Amino acid sequence: MIDYRIVSANFYTEKIGELVSMLEHTRNVTLSEISELTQAELDYLPGKGANSVASLLLHIVSIEFVHQIGSFNNRELTESEVEKWGISLELGARARANIKEHSVDFYIDRLQRVRMVTLQLLESQSDSWLFEENKWGNGIPYNNYYLWFHVMEDEISHRGQIRTILRQLKNKQ
Repeated sequence: MIDYRIVSANFYTEKIGELVSMLEHTRNVTLSEISELTQAELDYLPGKGANSVASLLLHIVSIEFVHQIGSFNNRELTESEVEKWGISLELGARARANIKEHSVDFYIDRLQRVRMVTLQLLESQSDSWLFEENKWGNGIPYNNYYLWFHVMEDEISHRGQIRTILRQLKNKQ
């Protein structure tokens, strides 16, 4: 059952607990919307140059992983991490060619595994960690709070795309 309250989750500091509550609500809605999808629905491409639901789900996973690396380890991806995650990060033609032919359980497992790591890492942080600042290579500042807000907004945005793709598929049938 999805909880429609933002509360400070147990085992976390107050603000991190609120962030966890929002992250978990976002993920629970995503999981509830995809849990019954077939492989055909996951792999459907609504048009030339479009992404499939499957690609968008792995993109959500990869964005969360990248933000784990950036916020908890304060570093960029290694070459091997780029090799593993690059296709789902970039999406596009390579994703269309390579991200397919898996059941919904495959994608749910990936979403749950990356989230489990995030939750474990957040347990060890204080609220002040959220406000720690860094700068991207172009000199623009950001803080950890923004990075995790972006994880949520990215998932919500792609969930909207997923809904659109599924509506297009339904209307096509």
